[in-house]
Amino acid sequence: MKKQVVTTGIVLSRNDFQEADRLLTILTPEQGKIKTIAKGVRRPNSKLAGGIELFSISNITFMPGRGDFATLVSTRLLQHYGNIVKDINRTMLGYDILKRMNRLTEEAAGQEFYDLLRGTLEGLDDLELASDLVDLWFTMQLLFITGHGPNLRSDTEGNRLSPEENYLFDFDAMAFRVQTKGPFSANHIKLMRLGAGTDEPTVLKQVKDTDTYASEALSLAKNILKLHVRV
Repeated sequence: MKKQVVTTGIVLSRNDFQEADRLLTILTPEQGKIKTIAKGVRRPNSKLAGGIELFSISNITFMPGRGDFATLVSTRLLQHYGNIVKDINRTMLGYDILKRMNRLTEEAAGQEFYDLLRGTLEGLDDLELASDLVDLWFTMQLLFITGHGPNLRSDTEGNRLSPEENYLFDFDAMAFRVQTKGPFSANHIKLMRLGAGTDEPTVLKQVKDTDTYASEALSLAKNILKLHVRV
């Protein structure tokens, strides 16, 4: 007889099934991505409902099944990032990131993906942190986790990136190339470095006056990601 598994998890997707059930895809630190069925969860007296909210971290207990879906046995809410739904832009970005993580991760996803998603939700929950900066942190972290991080230290000629130069990004070399009046400056590169090199997105709050270049750095990071990773 298979034993029950106890872990923590973040719900990536929820789909109604039959009269009162719900199919869930959950990302966990130790078990990777699991698919479960929460039986009777849509009934008013269900004890499972409180622990399967989106934008939350929960303790979950499940019984592995013989087919594609495990059976959810119990849930307990640990952390709900309620500020995300107070802002429509953060809410839409949150949904988009959950969808991206669901498409990207395999069943055997490592803990680094769980930690990335947890940190992203914490960043989105911080209303003092611009959502573009959270998205930039998520995208840069994802690039390096998947092994596609750009060179943020030296240019295409091997020279150290300079605060005095402007650059164009060379997608073939995955590095910046010096170009007079190029679209990227030291400010863009600094933000991308912080996004890649910090464990939590809240560190980006320390950077002042990011409005003029955060969106451009984010656009570049997303274009790099699209080139290498299907999300």
